[in-house]
Amino acid sequence: MTRIDEISPDLFRLSIYVPEFDMQFNHFLVRDEEPLLFHAGLKAMFPALREAVAKLIDPATLRHIAWSHFESDEVGGLNQWLELAPNAQPVCTLVGKLVSVDGFAIRPAFGMTAADVLSTGKYRYRFHRSPHIPHGWDAGVLFEETTRTLFCSDLFHHFGDVEATTTSDLIGPTEEGMRRMQDGPLAGYMPYTRQTEGVLRSLAELKPEALAVMHGSSFIGPSDRMLNDLAGVIRVAFDKPWEPEG
Repeated sequence: MTRIDEISPDLFRLSIYVPEFDMQFNHFLVRDEEPLLFHAGLKAMFPALREAVAKLIDPATLRHIAWSHFESDEVGGLNQWLELAPNAQPVCTLVGKLVSVDGFAIRPAFGMTAADVLSTGKYRYRFHRSPHIPHGWDAGVLFEETTRTLFCSDLFHHFGDVEATTTSDLIGPTEEGMRRMQDGPLAGYMPYTRQTEGVLRSLAELKPEALAVMHGSSFIGPSDRMLNDLAGVIRVAFDKPWEPEG
């Protein structure tokens, strides 16, 4: 079952909770002249997401399908959306287009650079590159300049079947989420490098007023302090010597 919440005007959070992982998988639909979906979702989730989108718009009218980095929970259902919506284009970073997407998708992607602006009508989007944050050479985050919403993918991920939005600090739940991940088979999923602090500082300088989080509650309110604080959290969790398995 997909839970639908309008977390700000024209922005809908489509959330599927998976009890086996104790994790929400969140997808964001922008209802505008040229509708945009952020996160294509896992391939297996496509039927549920299609049904949820159909409650808000005609899915065939989607024009933009965007994501942060090439990973199955972000792009698994991409080609199914492209087949359903004949005028939709994949949207990602230029690196993502060149190294992964155009060899995977049934239509070429719009690979955005820092100079590119994507307008859906009322809203304006820019991609900000964030290599390896949260992970992947191709990673980037999408920023909507009118509402100052940062679509931040796996940044600030946390566990549980939580509320759609919160005004509470996400640093604590994020720290706990990292500890849980580090104790499991997906340990080491987010690197810490000398660039990490600078990338997050540059995102903080955007002065976001909302964070659209892929796993967990979205945050409503000034978000620059949390983005700056996140660098320290990542350093504590991941800046450690490599320990081979076994």
